[in-house]
Amino acid sequence: MNMFDQFLWVIFPYICLAVFIVGHIYRYRRDQFNWTAKSSEFIEKKQLKYGSILFHLGIIPVIFGHIGGLAVPKSWMEALGVNDHLYHIGAVYIGGIFGMATLAGMLILTSRRFTIKNVRRLSSASDLIVNSLLLFIVFMGMYSTLVTNAVQPEFDYRETISIWFRGLFMFSPDPSLMKEVPVSFKIHVLSGFAIFAFWPFTRLVHVWSVPLNYVGRSYILYRRHKSN
Repeated sequence: MNMFDQFLWVIFPYICLAVFIVGHIYRYRRDQFNWTAKSSEFIEKKQLKYGSILFHLGIIPVIFGHIGGLAVPKSWMEALGVNDHLYHIGAVYIGGIFGMATLAGMLILTSRRFTIKNVRRLSSASDLIVNSLLLFIVFMGMYSTLVTNAVQPEFDYRETISIWFRGLFMFSPDPSLMKEVPVSFKIHVLSGFAIFAFWPFTRLVHVWSVPLNYVGRSYILYRRHKSN
């Protein structure tokens, strides 16, 4: 493998992960007041509502699907009785449905941010970059799933990308595994790591501030004031 491949499949992912970790620590310690997603709901509600619902309903199953496909070895799936045919149905058809929902949501949200003048004025440069990059990542993921898999059905990312990915976290990545990976998958992977590098410096940090404590929080009681 040449130095360019070493950079793409070894150095670049580690740079992105390092920026992701250090950037979050720095921002949490230095910039907690801006640790939020600025709301633009008061400017436009309809597109925000439908785009957010579609995106969030789609992205959660997509994330779990990526974790299962990348982190769980193929042999483990087979030991559980999940053969290639069953896995293909889940990854392409079920994953495709949730992926299309995610893509539709991102199209609505990105179009809204760029085409509605007041929303665009409220948006920072990082907001525009993140929306565009997320849309591109989701699009490439859907293209790889629906088009590349149809054109190259013999390709199994669990025998290449997944093994390389797990090697990153064992500090022994093998860049040669990515040599024969289709270009669309390579672009999807690299852009996915790029968003991790951008993450700490954008509104995406609000993902870590989900108010789960609200579920068990006591009700707030409001009483009418009785004036004399």
